[in-house]
Amino acid sequence: MLITRLFDTGPALGGLSELLKNCVDEGASIGFLPPLAQTAAQTYWREVGASLGAGSRVLLVCTQDQRMAGSVQLSLCGKENGLHRAEVEKLMVHTDFRGQGIGRQLLEAIEAIAVQARRSLLVLDTRTGDVASRLYRSAAYVEAGQIPGFARDGHGELCGTTFFYKVLAGTA
Repeated sequence: MLITRLFDTGPALGGLSELLKNCVDEGASIGFLPPLAQTAAQTYWREVGASLGAGSRVLLVCTQDQRMAGSVQLSLCGKENGLHRAEVEKLMVHTDFRGQGIGRQLLEAIEAIAVQARRSLLVLDTRTGDVASRLYRSAAYVEAGQIPGFARDGHGELCGTTFFYKVLAGTA
């Protein structure tokens, strides 16, 4: 298993698109509805690639057995009064690789990058009741609240979202 930072999505477009499609089609609530078209996945990753070049986003990927096993993003707040914070986005692990600690390792790696970027506050949200909530709580994220009916799931039902935050040490 290897976690690396990508500065360009182009060379990894196929693997990233397969990862996103797998996660969405298996029910992950990450902004898309199943079934996710391959072209939509590719368009999304191209847009992410553009924001990587602008320096407003960090993308980490985990590869295992020459396959894209997972990824996570860090969106750096560019507002003058928010330069101390960032948002953890789209932590995903391919279903073939779940249960191996990849999600936790990606989360720890993105937190280390946030510290290097002098970000002291991380925020994120996840579907209320989602399995990811256990990971975030075990990694010392604090639940800040819930919003009902925030997004639709793959069955068209409205689901709530839960917001979490974490104050990082060593980022004064």
